[in-house]
Amino acid sequence: MMSGGVGKYTHIDNQKVSGSVPSVPDPGHVTVQFTDSNLQTFPPSESQGKISGGTRPPRDADDTFSKPVSGSEESQQGGWFRTFTVAAYKPYFDVDTIDVLERIKYSLFPFRGTFTEKTVNNPDLYGPFWICTTLIFVAASIGTFVTYIAHKLQKKEWNYDINLVTWSAGVFYGYVLLVPLVLYVILKYFSAPSGLVQLFCLYGYSLFVFIPALCLSVIPLEIFRWVIAGVAGFMSATFVALNLRAHIMSAGERWFFIVAGIFLLQLALSVVLKLYLFTVTV
Repeated sequence: MMSGGVGKYTHIDNQKVSGSVPSVPDPGHVTVQFTDSNLQTFPPSESQGKISGGTRPPRDADDTFSKPVSGSEESQQGGWFRTFTVAAYKPYFDVDTIDVLERIKYSLFPFRGTFTEKTVNNPDLYGPFWICTTLIFVAASIGTFVTYIAHKLQKKEWNYDINLVTWSAGVFYGYVLLVPLVLYVILKYFSAPSGLVQLFCLYGYSLFVFIPALCLSVIPLEIFRWVIAGVAGFMSATFVALNLRAHIMSAGERWFFIVAGIFLLQLALSVVLKLYLFTVTV
């Protein structure tokens, strides 16, 4: 019974399997075709991705933020509008400490007359701005300290003069801005034009010698203060005159009067500084 039953069920199962799985005819030779691929080319071409070349970084990592977008406000600015942008003055502040110190050293040796040649390709405004700003604070602090000591020695009441800061700022900033601008117009009139930024740079560095001169004015000797102011003025005037002489000589026979005027104007500045900054009144 059991063996017959097993055979019966086996016969039934074989029928079900043979009925549910039909026979598959032989397909013969099958050809599989693949489309062309560029996987064997590495790195891919620039048109297939952002990376081109073995070591080049992605485009959005090196020039996305450095180049103005087409149609942007920065790319459309030009002419006089560019004068009021920070980017227009950025090249004139592209100096480091070594450059500034070297130019200060040239200003302290006025008889060389090579400052203009050294800075003709890269005049800066950072040095003149730093020198003028330092002069303002040195003049205010030294002047205040000297007058304070003088009042205390004579046992008199002392009051701080805030006008010393504003007066110093007006003198130094005004001189460095107006004198080069006027000289620029004069030189252009006599067909010997010079760069305006170059003149700003020259006159700015010419004032550095007044920083140590103001510090030495602490010594309470009037004759010594006159000597210090005179030496500083002579060095500053010589520095400007000699550096502009070779260029102004192309203006013709009037070059001597222009150089003499530059020299005397710089001496006049030292006299003004002596009367208002190097002099202590109680």
